[in-house]
Amino acid sequence: MLVGDRMSKPVITVPPEMPIIEALNMMKKDHIRRAPVVHNGKLIGIVSDKDLLNASPSQATSLSVWELNYLLSKITVKDVMTKKVLTIQETTPIEEAARVLADNKIGGMPVMRGDKVVGMITETDLFKMFLELMGAREKGVRVTFLIEEKPGQLAAISKAVADLGGNFVAFGQFAGDDPSSRLITFKVQDITEVQVRQIVETFGIKLVDLRVI
Repeated sequence: MLVGDRMSKPVITVPPEMPIIEALNMMKKDHIRRAPVVHNGKLIGIVSDKDLLNASPSQATSLSVWELNYLLSKITVKDVMTKKVLTIQETTPIEEAARVLADNKIGGMPVMRGDKVVGMITETDLFKMFLELMGAREKGVRVTFLIEEKPGQLAAISKAVADLGGNFVAFGQFAGDDPSSRLITFKVQDITEVQVRQIVETFGIKLVDLRVI
């Protein structure tokens, strides 16, 4: 799966000369938390709702409403935007986007097609994909177990599930307690919790969790 398959589009951009109060109202209206700043079709920065809120005067100010409105009208997006923007191409694998977001502790970044902004990939997009990956919206028997890193073991377990008529709706593999083990989670339909437990016991693997959800 590539970034272009899961990015938010069409992308909502803001011009650098937009007053921050207008940009903030736009973000609230469109339910977004960040937007690329584009000038003459070129990406020149990114601005978040936090950038805009931090630039607003404190409620404890002694300025009048008229003075506040005047000051806010003079502060534009270009004054508060981040100029060094991390971007990613739409043809990049989605897990690479997740790595970049996590490593840099950011919530989203513009998606590019060459030098043109075509979307945004955010932590919310990745959360939605995680829900799909783990079959969170489908009912079934969910099991988690720990296995040794051994060739062919997963194939044998999958065959045992299929032989009983089980249908996989989710499958995930994660790091185990050490490099020699893997934590496996899958969700299946059309077989019972008892049958899944019997499969785990047959292979002598460590059961971590088993439930119907």
